[in-house]
Amino acid sequence: MLSYRQPFREFRMMPVPAPEKPVRTLKSALIVDDHPLFCDALAMTLTGPVGIPDVEAVGALEAALARLETGPLPDVVVLDLNLPDVNGLDGVVRLRRALPDTPIVVVSSLDEIRVVRAALKAGVNAFVPKHASREEFREAFAVIARGEIHASRMALEASAPTPSEEAVKRLALLTRQQARILQLVCAGRMNKHIAYELSIAETTVKAHVTAIMRKLGVQTRMQAVLFAQEASFNVMATDI
Repeated sequence: MLSYRQPFREFRMMPVPAPEKPVRTLKSALIVDDHPLFCDALAMTLTGPVGIPDVEAVGALEAALARLETGPLPDVVVLDLNLPDVNGLDGVVRLRRALPDTPIVVVSSLDEIRVVRAALKAGVNAFVPKHASREEFREAFAVIARGEIHASRMALEASAPTPSEEAVKRLALLTRQQARILQLVCAGRMNKHIAYELSIAETTVKAHVTAIMRKLGVQTRMQAVLFAQEASFNVMATDI
């Protein structure tokens, strides 16, 4: 008589291979950089060694946001930190709000460790110095296509976050409306003026300001303003 117990026990003991992560297909890219010559060189790298056939370029963040509203979304965005209409990590935060699921690659001449770490904490998927080789670019895009973060070993070293990094992390918790209200508070507007400008009740503004201070971990409006300035928040909010 055949026995099925032993084969069944052997089957349960067989190791189960871990499922492989799906690889994201990168067929289109949007470059946001105001240096035409570098854009041309970067586009050649993306269409060549990286293998992205469709590449567009714009010279400012507002142009990029307008492009995202009118056309099909790119598979990846390549962003410079120094643009005519943004300051610091403002561009990263605003793009991440507009594209919560799209990989963002920062390509910048600002490659200090604190800048790299702050950019990754703000939500980018990869950080590549502008002086990097084509092979380094190819490797970075291959990493994000696998759903991983590039430069994490360099940027996520065990050390305490800087005040500006902590500010960016907390500011990212704000909703779009709260971000816009904080922008107006930083500009010196009173609650009644903010209510008029945004066409909402003054009590609603007060409730938002209270929520903003709670998320930032501050007690006064002035502390909120100083906290925002720590992360160069002056143009972080998206227009409503």
